[in-house]
Amino acid sequence: MIRNRILRLLAGIAVAVPAALLLGASPAAAHPMPHSVVLLDVHETSVTAHLQIPLSELSLAGGLTDTASYLAAHIKPTGTDGAAWTVEVGDTAVTSDSTGAYQELDADVTLSPPAGGDVRHFTLAYDVVVHQVVTHTALVSVREDWAAGQLAENGGEAVQVGTIGIDNRTLTVPPLTVDLDGGSAWSGFVAMAELGGRHILEGTDHLLFLLILLLPAPLLARGGRWRAVSEPRTAIKHICRTTVAFTIGHSAALAVTALTRLDVPAWPVEAFIALSILVGAVHAIRPIFPGREASVAALFGLGHGMAFSFTLAEMQLSTGRLVLSLFGFNLGIELVQLIIVALTLPALVVIAGTRFGPAVRVTGAILTGVAATGWLADRLGLPNPVATVADILGTHTTPTLAAVTIVSAVALGAVYTSSRRAAA
Repeated sequence: MIRNRILRLLAGIAVAVPAALLLGASPAAAHPMPHSVVLLDVHETSVTAHLQIPLSELSLAGGLTDTASYLAAHIKPTGTDGAAWTVEVGDTAVTSDSTGAYQELDADVTLSPPAGGDVRHFTLAYDVVVHQVVTHTALVSVREDWAAGQLAENGGEAVQVGTIGIDNRTLTVPPLTVDLDGGSAWSGFVAMAELGGRHILEGTDHLLFLLILLLPAPLLARGGRWRAVSEPRTAIKHICRTTVAFTIGHSAALAVTALTRLDVPAWPVEAFIALSILVGAVHAIRPIFPGREASVAALFGLGHGMAFSFTLAEMQLSTGRLVLSLFGFNLGIELVQLIIVALTLPALVVIAGTRFGPAVRVTGAILTGVAATGWLADRLGLPNPVATVADILGTHTTPTLAAVTIVSAVALGAVYTSSRRAAA
């Protein structure tokens, strides 16, 4: 009894002294006590735990000699029936902050229940570092859960499910019970549709390629130049054909690449996309494939579809979930794409027939071409400030779309006013 009281007293002092030092430190010196972060990605038959552990704390716990064996020995998940799960330690790496003063171990650990086990309800016995450093805690959160509609790529924050630390009364590390709701295929489908829409909005290069091909769509090429404006009905048909062709191209490539789980290197695809934008920008200034925009859109759409598939490949989905995700993801892309075309179409048709049309088209094409050239060089291994600036500007698509909407509304208003005057 006396021994237990002494141990509890020592544990209390171990917590209180650092806290007092922190409270008494100057604002410049104050910093939070380092803790570990455990991010869970819940798959259909397994759970991946992404660990972020302060290296200094891991060293105190003796986990640097044989890190993989150490982690496997201190992570013991079990099912609700008490059956032990298998633990497989994957890649590990040491990362630093910008100053190099703080380092942490990043590790991926796969937790798998016995065949048919429930990955949504389990007990996580985890005492990495905590078994030796009594002040240490581990914050456990769910980062990705397809069945619950929670995707890390959708920009949502991880949902904390609990904290692991020493119990000062018993001097033990209680296991954490992870109890997630049932989830549904519908939640996953809706989340993937949202992700598809977000992807096309945030994928500036995809958006630019579509817009740059549509820029000269209301025009007719004569003698190697854009000289005449086509009838509005013809222009609309041309725009629709180009959009549909791009959709078919990227949808086909997305489906084939995702379903066959084709491992395509990212950099050639990204370079191909930059090249497609550059070709489109040149075409907007001088017609190089007049009348064949739909075919070119379908061809370059293949590369864009492969880029879309990278997002699905990172999720480690089963075939059933992959098929449903593919449909939802593509649906989200097409809905947002349709909205963008609907917003830009009036402005494209009306502005093309004004004296400002050529200046708007050429200026837009030059700016797009410069950005595409920077991206192409960067993706071929030549970093440059043009690509950096283009990436920064590309994160602000909302003002651009708002401006397009306003221009389209003004254009429609002008058409309506002129038609009323003509009728009068």
